[in-house]
Amino acid sequence: MLASLKNLFSELASGDKHPSRFADNDYRVAAAARLIHSTLSDGKMSDAEQEMLRAVIKQRFELDDAATSELIEQATTAEHDAVDLYHFTSVLDRTLDEAGRRRIVEMMWEVAYADGRITEFEDNLIWRAADLLYVPSRERIELRRSVAAKYAAPDGGAGD
Repeated sequence: MLASLKNLFSELASGDKHPSRFADNDYRVAAAARLIHSTLSDGKMSDAEQEMLRAVIKQRFELDDAATSELIEQATTAEHDAVDLYHFTSVLDRTLDEAGRRRIVEMMWEVAYADGRITEFEDNLIWRAADLLYVPSRERIELRRSVAAKYAAPDGGAGD
């Protein structure tokens, strides 16, 4: 920890650290942080979830590999420092229209279903995030079923 702080101060003092492409209030940071949180809600991020996280972020935000890695790194730090769901969902709510907020919920389902099942923790987190994003329950369930049809294992997981 002390070494990383020293490196940070050294980079800032020497100007070696390039500025981030993503501002702290960039909706993509907030969205990626929500996705990261959903992968960790059951206590661990599986390899399948990690791969899906990268793929969804890269494809949905039209990023190259380097930008995808930078966004995930910045969102991981932001997620680690977050104390609640509200901060990120409020950024998304202010920035995105109804279709955009719906896409965020869909992305959360895609990442959560990457390992073929949904835990009760993942289901609860996505339900709360969808509620804060003003995505109605009917649409949240519809999105879940649509994503489950593409990604879920035959035995399913937690049901609605």
